[in-house]
Amino acid sequence: MGVFSKKDKVALDLQTISTLISEGCTIAGNINAPAVVRIDGEVTGDVVVSEGLILGEKGIITGNVTTKELIVYGIIAGNIKAQSLEIKSTGKITGDIDTAALLVETGGIYNGRLTMATGETKQIKKIA
Repeated sequence: MGVFSKKDKVALDLQTISTLISEGCTIAGNINAPAVVRIDGEVTGDVVVSEGLILGEKGIITGNVTTKELIVYGIIAGNIKAQSLEIKSTGKITGDIDTAALLVETGGIYNGRLTMATGETKQIKKIA
């Protein structure tokens, strides 16, 4: 397991992880967790985490992800709903994303549709 840099979100640091799915573990089924989860193994199923999710470089999720904060170093094949999402340089996402904040490092890969809502409704004028 790697050490995260200080620029990672404070809410998702190593001290707040309540559940760890280590490298080599495979889970077939949905996961529901109340706090912060780190996944370094493989999950086939939907993942719902109340506070935050860190997907390590070896981590793979095949299913939809719903959480407050999400940091992706690994691979997700599924739709994502999160308040904030960081795709790190090793991260790969295939699926639709619904988020308020998105950060993609150089090298990070994302293929799908993106929806961003800020809570404000603004009218967009078409420029001819």
